[in-house]
Amino acid sequence: MTLINKTIMLRNTLICLSACAILSVAEAKGQTDSGSVSATLGRLFDRLLVVSDDSVRIRINDSIKVIVGNYARTDTAFNHRFDNVKFLGQVTSPDSVIKLLTWNLNLRNSPGRYYLYIIRRSRDRHPDNVYEMTSEYKSAMISSDTVYYAENWYGALYYGIMPQVINGVKCWILLGIDYGNPDITRKIIETLYFDRNEKIIFGIKSFTAEESVKYRALFEYSSEATMTLRFGGDDSVIFDHLVPFSPELENQKRYYGPHYTNDAYFLENDRWVLKINVDARNREKIKTNIPVEGEAR
Repeated sequence: MTLINKTIMLRNTLICLSACAILSVAEAKGQTDSGSVSATLGRLFDRLLVVSDDSVRIRINDSIKVIVGNYARTDTAFNHRFDNVKFLGQVTSPDSVIKLLTWNLNLRNSPGRYYLYIIRRSRDRHPDNVYEMTSEYKSAMISSDTVYYAENWYGALYYGIMPQVINGVKCWILLGIDYGNPDITRKIIETLYFDRNEKIIFGIKSFTAEESVKYRALFEYSSEATMTLRFGGDDSVIFDHLVPFSPELENQKRYYGPHYTNDAYFLENDRWVLKINVDARNREKIKTNIPVEGEAR
């Protein structure tokens, strides 16, 4: 290890210890010194943008994990939001039951990684439940025909959440994005719920399209394109219709992009039903969850 790398590692360790000390004091006082911790996280994420050595990036990210993990377990994490931390996704459900903290780590010589903390507000004044997940980037498509658990979570950045009840199950609809394939960007409509043992489950078989029913809705398109996927209200998700750049590129998703029309899923009788070519202007009750789509690619 070079002297420069040793210096960087020591500096990041000191930053991490300082932030953890701030969080410990804040937790004892029942409040968070948001300015100090936000500044620390901002500096660490900014360092990730300029450091090219994977080992150094991993050490910086380890510091971020410690800070975010400790923060997620504080009494005030649920009601607090870090300001001006660009690459940390912070999404709270409208029913104030679920909060998601997500970010991603790009690496040069090995697969990148996703990090997710789910904070679930507890009842009866017990401590909130905190679930921590990590997943490597994957080039293969996420399956739409199975459920996922915390142990085999596929990895994504979530930027939207909406509470819902499907088949009598209280759940939350998530909107996410996946950069695991360098040529293809994926967006996801996911369902999150908890079983009787408080175990996390991703996926409810409720997305109907072309006479089949899937556990989630998936979209793939060129990494050079941009697709809009957003809530249109409590019972709809509106998105760009995707088409190949030319007819001969049919089914080659790396050459797909948005068309000038919208499709949508509408919740009807406990099923999300796909409708093609909808008039989105009549469904503009859009929630204000703002996407945080990870590091610059």
